[in-house]
Amino acid sequence: MRRQTLFPTLTKHEYLILPESIGHYWDDVDHYVARKVGTLNNFSIHFILSGTGYVEIDQERFLVKRGDAFLYFPMQQQCYYSSEEDPWDIRWVHFYGDHLQSFLSEKGFQRFILWKAQKIAHLEAAHEHLLHKAEQHCLLQLSQISTATYAFLLEFITNVQPKHLGEKTELDDRIHTLLPQMQSKACEPFELDYWANEAQVSTYYFCRLFKRATQMTPMAFITLCRLQRSKQLLLKDNKMTVKEIAERSGYTSISYFNKRFLEHEGITPTEYRQMYH
Repeated sequence: MRRQTLFPTLTKHEYLILPESIGHYWDDVDHYVARKVGTLNNFSIHFILSGTGYVEIDQERFLVKRGDAFLYFPMQQQCYYSSEEDPWDIRWVHFYGDHLQSFLSEKGFQRFILWKAQKIAHLEAAHEHLLHKAEQHCLLQLSQISTATYAFLLEFITNVQPKHLGEKTELDDRIHTLLPQMQSKACEPFELDYWANEAQVSTYYFCRLFKRATQMTPMAFITLCRLQRSKQLLLKDNKMTVKEIAERSGYTSISYFNKRFLEHEGITPTEYRQMYH
C-alpha cells in the first residue's frame, strides 16, 4: 500500500525548508530504491514503524526494523529496500532548503546514515501531521507545509541517536567534519595533499576514507559543489557570461565546464539558464 504526496521543486522561495515528497508505504514487498551518486539533490529521512528492511552502506548490508531511521544528504548514493518475508511499514520525507546543509552538518547529522529513534510514536505523529497538511493543502498553503516540515525535522533531530556501525565511525568523522570546509572552498584549486593533511592521513588513505564515508571520490564531491555554485550563478545574474560563471565556479576552461555540466544535468549551462528564466 502506498500513500504519498509530491511537490514540484521550487528554485526561488523564501522558506527555510520545503518538502519534495512525503509518503507512507506498508505491505509493499517491491519497495526497492537504488540511486547512484549525484542522482538526488535533496535530503531524505525514512523511519520504520514495523517489519524489516535493509540499507546498504559501503557494500555492506544492515538490517533495519522498528525505531530505526536513515538520513541521506543531497547527492549521496542510496540503496534501501523492504524485506520480502517481513515487509516494512515505513514513513519518509524528501526535503530541501538553502541553509540545511550547514545546519544539519553542524549538529553532526552528516556523520551517520543510520539512526535510532528514542520515541518513535512522537516521530510518527509529527510525520502524520505533515502528511495530512500536504494532502489537504498541497501548494495552496506553503507556509503551513514549510512549518510542518520544519517541525518534523526538529522532532527527528531531538529524537534520534546514531546507530554505530563499529570502529569505522571515528575515521569517517574526520571526513564529515571537513565537508563544510571543502564545500566552501570548492571553487578554489583543489589540492588533495592539503585536505589529506587536514584529516591527518596520507593522500591514498584519505581517498579511501572519503569514498567510504560519502560514497564518492573527493573530486566528485568538489565537482558537485562547483556545479551547484554555477547553477546558482546562472539564475542569479542573467548578465554574467557563461565564461565568467565557469571561472567563478572553479573552471578555467569553459569547454570543460560545459562538458561537466552537460554530463551531470543533461543540458548545457545556457539551456539551463533559458529553461528557468
